[in-house]
Amino acid sequence: MIWPETIRTDRLVLRRPTGADASAIFDGYAQDLEVVRYLVWRPHRSIDDTRAYLDQCQAGWEAGTDLTWALTLLGDDRLIGMIGLRPRGFKQDIGYVLARAHWGRGLVVEAGRPIIDLSVSDPAVHRVWATCDVDNRASARVLEKLGMSLEGVLRRWIVHPNVSAEPRDSLCYARVRET
Repeated sequence: MIWPETIRTDRLVLRRPTGADASAIFDGYAQDLEVVRYLVWRPHRSIDDTRAYLDQCQAGWEAGTDLTWALTLLGDDRLIGMIGLRPRGFKQDIGYVLARAHWGRGLVVEAGRPIIDLSVSDPAVHRVWATCDVDNRASARVLEKLGMSLEGVLRRWIVHPNVSAEPRDSLCYARVRET
């Protein structure tokens, strides 16, 4: 599938991130301990950490292995979060982050719907899935609103270094294209 670099929704523009987004990410959420609590990376200590992340985003797009879109409000090109899709053959997984100032407005659900819909419209894709920490109820609710079903608990699945150095249990959600 050829993925669009820009996707528009009612309130958002999802676009391929650029190096110019570094300060919006660094200042907006990459240092916020509450935002990064359940993520798999530690808070950025310098804008160089953020630039390195954006380099990874570009490499992912070029390789087609990790497609990350910047979330911006319609009419304002300042990045407020990111959503990513990792194609892996017949299954694809998603992840996201949003600046705390924009929590509770349904923006991740709005951003995720077209990405998931595009994914499952591909006849080669049978599953779009995501996990979240068992204690991250807000993210679980996002995944439910995205039409994903809870499949179960993955025991000791992933390390969230801002919570614990030990692997933690995760909830596994998926939307499966019926044949």
